Amino acid sequence: MKVSGKTERRLRNVLITLTIICLTPLCEKGRMLNGAHTANAFAGQDIRCVIDLGDEMYAGHGLETGMNYELLSRFAEDNRCNISILTPVKGENYIDSLKQGKVDIVIAHAHDLEEDRDSVEISRMMNSCSAWMVSKESDARLRQINMWISYMAGSPDYMSIERRYSTYGNPLRKAENGITSRTISPYDGLLKKYAAELGWDWRMLAAVVYQESKFSINSRSHRGATGLMQVMPSTAEYYGIDDLLNPEKNLKAGTSHLKRLQRMFDGEDMDKTEQIKFTLASYNAGEGRIADCRRLAEAKSVDSKSWDEVMTVIPLMREDAILEEESVKLGKFQGHETMAYVESIMNLYDAFCTICPSI
Repeated sequence: MKVSGKTERRLRNVLITLTIICLTPLCEKGRMLNGAHTANAFAGQDIRCVIDLGDEMYAGHGLETGMNYELLSRFAEDNRCNISILTPVKGENYIDSLKQGKVDIVIAHAHDLEEDRDSVEISRMMNSCSAWMVSKESDARLRQINMWISYMAGSPDYMSIERRYSTYGNPLRKAENGITSRTISPYDGLLKKYAAELGWDWRMLAAVVYQESKFSINSRSHRGATGLMQVMPSTAEYYGIDDLLNPEKNLKAGTSHLKRLQRMFDGEDMDKTEQIKFTLASYNAGEGRIADCRRLAEAKSVDSKSWDEVMTVIPLMREDAILEEESVKLGKFQGHETMAYVESIMNLYDAFCTICPSI
């Protein structure tokens, strides 16, 4: 059908209008992030950030550190800068570090900032709990942060991020109450990726991570184990991992270690579930301790390929007489923590299978 010149012009005008409508949000985002009249205060720079939101393993307000870690990563991408992120070392005052220029941004709970309002610049609230701080002389950076927060806080992306990091609650209680969900944690995608490398159901790896950290990236044990899988710095170094706060790197280090431990049981005529239990026990107590328990089980004619059977000889490992046992290389072993650890993870796995029945 032949189109008249007038109709053709109308169609062309409609296409131009639609193009403008589609491109306007992108232009607005660009102006929001780059500033209408000034250069971006962060572009091309190396920015040092501290997230100081406290221990969240038992917090009731969600996984704020993980959420702000993701938001900072998004901020770096949008503002074309490089960001390194830390959590506080006990006893170190990062407000002083901010004032001295040793760090560039500190994220903290707003109610913890009242006494510092006269000496630092505080952004608009990111949510009901936290705000970002820069030094007093950083007006341009504060404007850039506020513009970015204004853009991000009103976006669908932010709502999605906030939902993923809201409090997940006790999985055992949720399973008992028949609550189901399509998600288990903010890190389900990563859990599925690294569980596949182990040959595990991803919900089993989720159970390990929940047992270790309750999905809190800033959890730290008194022995120095850190992050989602409570990885020791020496273990991370062995596997070439340099940033245990980073969720993916922490999971990579932890699952690399699980994979190495699991290989110790390859070639044995052992049920897959039993292999996982022994791998978990080794992750908690160390492979040497579990090897001792299995050798003692063999010496006592107990099935060393069954975790439940091996547990029956662990009480013998607590006695002084074990020091004379040739099959035991590392001496006495209490074992209470390790037995409880394996049992807890298996219970959590059952709970996660109930909560999220679809793999």
